[in-house]
Amino acid sequence: MIDVGVLDEDERIELLGGELVVREPQGSPHYTAIMLVDEALRAAFGPGWLVRSQGPVALDDDSEPEPDVSVVPGTPRDYSREHPARPVLVVEIAASRSRLTLDRAHKGSLYARAGLADYWIVNLVENVLEIYRTPVTDDSAPFGWRYAFRDVLNADGSATPLAARHARIVVRDLLP
Repeated sequence: MIDVGVLDEDERIELLGGELVVREPQGSPHYTAIMLVDEALRAAFGPGWLVRSQGPVALDDDSEPEPDVSVVPGTPRDYSREHPARPVLVVEIAASRSRLTLDRAHKGSLYARAGLADYWIVNLVENVLEIYRTPVTDDSAPFGWRYAFRDVLNADGSATPLAARHARIVVRDLLP
């Protein structure tokens, strides 16, 4: 749709399960959290990994979400012709109850369906980090999949990404 001029490249929309979904405007806490997560993940993963802020991920023909932060192997030039399809970590920032609901159920089901093993939500409503792992089928989920494992960590907790087992990220470092 962008290629034929129906949509502008800067439109705040995502393709989720075949539907165009309008992205909410960003407040200061949301944007600050994106920058903090980006910084923490760059330090945790190091060379050989690309931390992408608000870049599209090509999950399948019907879904090209733009997570707040994602981590993929390689360098920027590796994705000059197509968006990455299999991030090792996706992080969404939820600054409102409505966004939290969307990220937990809708996007969580979409990421689980794509087989993404590590999905995090920085929940600014409750100042916690929600970690989702182990995708499983579930006919009641929006896209037929959900995560079997969920952990909630408060600001004093720490998390380790599955693809960077040597790293320890303190939740407080992700919160504005």
